[in-house]
Amino acid sequence: MAAPLLQANVDTDAIMPSREMRRVSRSGLADGLFANWRYLDPERRIPNPEFILNHPERTGASILLGGPNFGCGSSREFAVWALVEFGIAVIIAPDFNPIFQKNCVANGLLPAQAPLSDIRALAAWSDRDPQRNQLTANLHALEIEGASAQVPFAIAPGQRRRLLRGLDDIALTDQRVAAIDAFEAERFAAQPWVRLD
Repeated sequence: MAAPLLQANVDTDAIMPSREMRRVSRSGLADGLFANWRYLDPERRIPNPEFILNHPERTGASILLGGPNFGCGSSREFAVWALVEFGIAVIIAPDFNPIFQKNCVANGLLPAQAPLSDIRALAAWSDRDPQRNQLTANLHALEIEGASAQVPFAIAPGQRRRLLRGLDDIALTDQRVAAIDAFEAERFAAQPWVRLD
Protein backbone atom coordinates (compact mmCIF):
# COMPACT_ATOMS: atom_id res chain seq x y z
CA MET A 1 0.00 0.00 0.00
CA ALA A 2 1.19 3.51 -0.78
CA ALA A 3 1.15 6.72 1.27
CA PRO A 4 1.66 10.07 -0.49
CA LEU A 5 3.91 12.64 1.15
CA LEU A 6 4.52 14.82 -1.87
CA GLN A 7 6.03 17.95 -0.37
CA ALA A 8 9.48 19.02 -1.51
CA ASN A 9 12.62 18.95 0.63
CA VAL A 10 11.58 16.42 3.27
CA ASP A 11 14.79 16.41 5.26
CA THR A 12 16.29 13.78 7.52
CA ASP A 13 15.42 15.79 10.62
CA ALA A 14 11.74 15.68 9.63
CA ILE A 15 12.04 11.95 8.95
CA MET A 16 13.85 11.27 12.24
CA PRO A 17 14.12 14.23 14.63
CA SER A 18 17.38 14.30 16.57
CA ARG A 19 15.63 14.07 19.95
CA GLU A 20 14.25 10.68 18.85
CA MET A 21 17.73 9.18 18.48
CA ARG A 22 18.06 7.97 22.04
CA ARG A 23 19.77 4.69 21.29
CA VAL A 24 22.61 3.45 19.13
CA SER A 25 20.86 0.32 17.87
CA ARG A 26 18.66 0.12 14.79
CA SER A 27 15.68 -1.20 16.72
CA GLY A 28 13.04 0.88 18.47
CA LEU A 29 13.29 3.77 16.02
CA ALA A 30 9.99 3.40 14.13
CA ASP A 31 8.09 5.12 16.93
CA GLY A 32 10.07 8.31 16.28
CA LEU A 33 9.57 8.31 12.50
CA PHE A 34 8.16 11.70 11.41
CA ALA A 35 7.52 12.38 15.12
CA ASN A 36 6.93 16.11 14.64
CA TRP A 37 4.30 15.37 12.00
CA ARG A 38 2.83 12.07 13.25
CA TYR A 39 2.06 13.37 16.72
CA LEU A 40 0.20 16.42 18.01
CA ASP A 41 2.36 16.03 21.11
CA PRO A 42 5.56 14.13 20.29
CA GLU A 43 6.50 13.62 23.94
CA ARG A 44 3.15 12.05 24.90
CA ARG A 45 2.74 10.37 21.48
CA ILE A 46 -0.72 11.84 20.81
CA PRO A 47 -1.36 10.94 17.13
CA ASN A 48 -2.05 13.65 14.59
CA PRO A 49 -5.11 12.37 12.68
CA GLU A 50 -4.22 14.60 9.70
CA PHE A 51 -0.84 12.96 9.04
CA ILE A 52 -1.00 10.47 6.17
CA LEU A 53 0.65 7.55 7.98
CA ASN A 54 -1.92 7.87 10.78
CA HIS A 55 -4.89 7.44 8.42
CA PRO A 56 -6.50 4.04 9.15
CA GLU A 57 -6.69 3.21 5.44
CA ARG A 58 -2.89 3.66 5.18
CA THR A 59 -2.04 1.24 7.99
CA GLY A 60 0.72 -1.03 6.80
CA ALA A 61 1.88 1.27 3.99
CA SER A 62 5.17 0.02 2.57
CA ILE A 63 5.56 2.51 -0.29
CA LEU A 64 6.08 6.22 0.32
CA LEU A 65 5.38 8.61 -2.55
CA GLY A 66 7.67 11.58 -2.04
CA GLY A 67 8.39 14.98 -3.54
CA PRO A 68 11.57 16.51 -4.94
CA ASN A 69 14.84 16.40 -2.97
CA PHE A 70 13.62 13.70 -0.59
CA GLY A 71 16.00 12.94 2.28
CA CYS A 72 17.92 16.22 2.09
CA GLY A 73 19.73 17.64 5.10
CA SER A 74 22.18 15.69 7.20
CA SER A 75 23.57 12.24 6.47
CA ARG A 76 21.49 10.81 9.34
CA GLU A 77 21.27 7.07 8.70
CA PHE A 78 18.83 6.84 11.60
CA ALA A 79 16.21 8.25 9.21
CA VAL A 80 16.57 5.23 6.91
CA TRP A 81 16.66 2.80 9.84
CA ALA A 82 13.39 4.27 11.16
CA LEU A 83 11.72 4.04 7.74
CA VAL A 84 12.78 0.40 7.34
CA GLU A 85 11.68 -0.57 10.85
CA PHE A 86 8.32 1.15 10.27
CA GLY A 87 7.84 -1.06 7.21
CA ILE A 88 8.66 1.30 4.34
CA ALA A 89 10.33 -0.77 1.61
CA VAL A 90 10.14 1.69 -1.31
CA ILE A 91 10.29 5.46 -1.66
CA ILE A 92 9.29 6.86 -5.04
CA ALA A 93 10.46 10.45 -5.53
CA PRO A 94 11.72 12.65 -8.39
CA ASP A 95 15.17 12.78 -6.78
CA PHE A 96 16.98 12.08 -3.54
CA ASN A 97 19.81 13.55 -1.56
CA PRO A 98 22.76 11.38 -2.73
CA ILE A 99 23.84 10.36 0.79
CA PHE A 100 20.27 9.49 1.78
CA GLN A 101 19.92 7.46 -1.42
CA LYS A 102 23.11 5.51 -0.65
CA ASN A 103 21.92 4.90 2.92
CA CYS A 104 18.63 3.57 1.55
CA VAL A 105 20.38 1.07 -0.72
CA ALA A 106 22.81 0.04 2.05
CA ASN A 107 19.82 -0.81 4.24
CA GLY A 108 17.70 -2.58 1.60
CA LEU A 109 15.24 0.26 0.99
CA LEU A 110 14.53 0.99 -2.70
CA PRO A 111 14.87 4.68 -3.67
CA ALA A 112 13.00 4.73 -6.99
CA GLN A 113 13.22 7.89 -9.10
CA ALA A 114 10.25 8.88 -11.26
CA PRO A 115 8.92 12.17 -12.65
CA LEU A 116 6.77 14.17 -10.22
CA SER A 117 3.86 14.11 -12.67
CA ASP A 118 3.89 10.28 -12.60
CA ILE A 119 4.15 10.24 -8.81
CA ARG A 120 1.17 12.61 -8.54
CA ALA A 121 -0.81 10.33 -10.86
CA LEU A 122 0.09 7.29 -8.70
CA ALA A 123 -0.95 9.19 -5.57
CA ALA A 124 -4.29 10.18 -7.12
CA TRP A 125 -4.94 6.59 -8.19
CA SER A 126 -4.02 5.27 -4.74
CA ASP A 127 -6.17 7.92 -3.01
CA ARG A 128 -9.30 6.72 -4.81
CA ASP A 129 -9.20 3.47 -2.81
CA PRO A 130 -5.99 3.02 -0.76
CA GLN A 131 -6.89 -0.52 0.32
CA ARG A 132 -7.65 -1.78 -3.18
CA ASN A 133 -5.39 0.35 -5.36
CA GLN A 134 -2.12 -1.25 -4.38
CA LEU A 135 1.23 -0.39 -5.93
CA THR A 136 4.19 -2.71 -6.40
CA ALA A 137 7.74 -1.81 -7.36
CA ASN A 138 9.21 -4.31 -9.80
CA LEU A 139 12.98 -3.91 -9.53
CA HIS A 140 13.62 -6.40 -12.33
CA ALA A 141 11.44 -4.49 -14.83
CA LEU A 142 12.14 -1.04 -13.31
CA GLU A 143 8.40 -0.32 -13.18
CA ILE A 144 5.80 0.65 -10.63
CA GLU A 145 2.89 -1.71 -11.18
CA GLY A 146 -0.72 -1.47 -10.14
CA ALA A 147 -2.03 1.71 -11.72
CA SER A 148 -3.79 1.70 -15.09
CA ALA A 149 -0.39 2.20 -16.76
CA GLN A 150 3.02 0.94 -15.70
CA VAL A 151 5.25 3.76 -14.51
CA PRO A 152 8.98 3.37 -15.18
CA PHE A 153 11.46 4.37 -12.52
CA ALA A 154 15.22 4.82 -12.45
CA ILE A 155 17.97 3.64 -10.14
CA ALA A 156 21.72 3.45 -10.72
CA PRO A 157 22.70 0.03 -12.17
CA GLY A 158 25.10 -0.73 -9.31
CA GLN A 159 22.46 0.13 -6.72
CA ARG A 160 19.87 -1.98 -8.55
CA ARG A 161 22.26 -4.96 -8.68
CA ARG A 162 23.06 -4.54 -5.00
CA LEU A 163 19.36 -4.54 -4.01
CA LEU A 164 18.52 -7.48 -6.27
CA ARG A 165 21.34 -9.53 -4.76
CA GLY A 166 20.83 -8.36 -1.17
CA LEU A 167 24.43 -7.18 -0.84
CA ASP A 168 25.63 -4.99 2.01
CA ASP A 169 29.03 -3.26 2.21
CA ILE A 170 30.75 -6.33 3.66
CA ALA A 171 29.28 -8.65 1.03
CA LEU A 172 30.47 -6.26 -1.70
CA THR A 173 33.98 -6.33 -0.24
CA ASP A 174 33.88 -10.13 0.05
CA GLN A 175 33.26 -10.32 -3.70
CA ARG A 176 36.67 -8.69 -4.28
CA VAL A 177 38.78 -10.74 -1.86
CA ALA A 178 40.85 -12.31 -4.66
CA ALA A 179 41.65 -8.89 -6.15
CA ILE A 180 42.50 -7.49 -2.70
CA ASP A 181 44.79 -10.44 -1.95
CA ALA A 182 46.52 -10.05 -5.35
CA PHE A 183 47.04 -6.31 -4.76
CA GLU A 184 48.51 -6.94 -1.29
CA ALA A 185 50.85 -9.66 -2.57
CA GLU A 186 52.10 -7.40 -5.36
CA ARG A 187 52.54 -4.44 -3.04
CA PHE A 188 54.37 -6.45 -0.36
CA ALA A 189 56.63 -7.99 -3.01
CA ALA A 190 57.58 -4.51 -4.26
CA GLN A 191 57.74 -2.93 -0.78
CA PRO A 192 58.47 -5.66 1.78
CA TRP A 193 59.08 -3.11 4.53
CA VAL A 194 55.35 -2.20 4.46
CA ARG A 195 54.28 -5.56 5.90
CA LEU A 196 53.60 -5.23 9.62
CA ASP A 197 53.41 -8.91 10.60
